[in-house]
Amino acid sequence: MKLYLAPGACSLSPHIALCEAGLPFDTESVNLRELPHRTESGVDYTTINPKGYVPALEFDSGEVLTECAAILQFIADQAPEMQLAPANGTLERYRLQEWLNFISAEIHKGFSPMWNPAATAAEREAAWARIGQRLDWIAPQLAERDYLLGEFSVADVYLFTILNWTHYHKLSLDRWPALQDFMARMMARPAVQQALQEEGLLS
Repeated sequence: MKLYLAPGACSLSPHIALCEAGLPFDTESVNLRELPHRTESGVDYTTINPKGYVPALEFDSGEVLTECAAILQFIADQAPEMQLAPANGTLERYRLQEWLNFISAEIHKGFSPMWNPAATAAEREAAWARIGQRLDWIAPQLAERDYLLGEFSVADVYLFTILNWTHYHKLSLDRWPALQDFMARMMARPAVQQALQEEGLLS
């Protein structure tokens, strides 16, 4: 398998998941700052993923899977012994999907104005206020348990990846001590350290 990623982007989440799962994989970076987006080997990325954004997981067959929530579940299902996702067909699996959808729609997409150089300061402040409302809901749940489902899962990997963006945008999590504790727990995981190191995100 090959994971197409951009360092620090949402593609960090499947990168961490692959490390957690212990699966063999390669990575290739995509330059998202220039058009057309090209991989580090010079390939036009839209020939791999016509959507033009990361992540994309390419199989040996040549087929490609996109979207974080789908890729994360696929990875988890390739290494069931690692228990990165509840079993298919259980209510807990649907709880996982509930979290993945919430993180994708309400937190991940909420950061969009932060990455838009044309966004005004007021637009960024409004976006952070909306994200803050969602974090107000998440934080009490993580005050009661270490991970979103109680046990570690790929949902935690996704949340960590998105919350890690607060460092880039100089946004504080001081308002949510439970989220700070969660981030510290995640940072202590060897797979997280490995993925961050491989993406050049650790000094």
